[in-house]
Amino acid sequence: MTTPWIVLVIAGLLEVLWAFAMKQSDGFARPAASGVTVLAMIASFALLSLAMRSLPLGTAYTVWTGIGAVGAFLVGVVVLGEPLTPLRLTGAALIVSGLVALKLA
Repeated sequence: MTTPWIVLVIAGLLEVLWAFAMKQSDGFARPAASGVTVLAMIASFALLSLAMRSLPLGTAYTVWTGIGAVGAFLVGVVVLGEPLTPLRLTGAALIVSGLVALKLA
C-alpha cells in the first residue's frame, strides 16, 4: 500500500517541476524550459494514473494537486522571490492540513 503513495508524491513533485519550468519558458518561447515542461507533465500524469489504480480518485487527485500547489507556492517564494504574506502562508497551511486529513481518512 505504500508504493502508490510514493508514486503519487513523485507525481506531485513533477507537477511542481513542470509549473516552475512553464514559468521559466516565458510563454513557451524558450525551447529548453518548454521541453522540460512537457516532459515533466507527461511523467506527472503517467505516475498519477498509476497511483490511481489503487488509490481513490478524490484522494489521489486532491493530494496530487495539493503537492503541486504548495510546492509551486514554496518555489515561488524561495526561488523566485515572491512575497510571503500571512494570508498566503495561511492558505498554504490549510492546503497541507487538508492533505493530511485525506491521508488519514
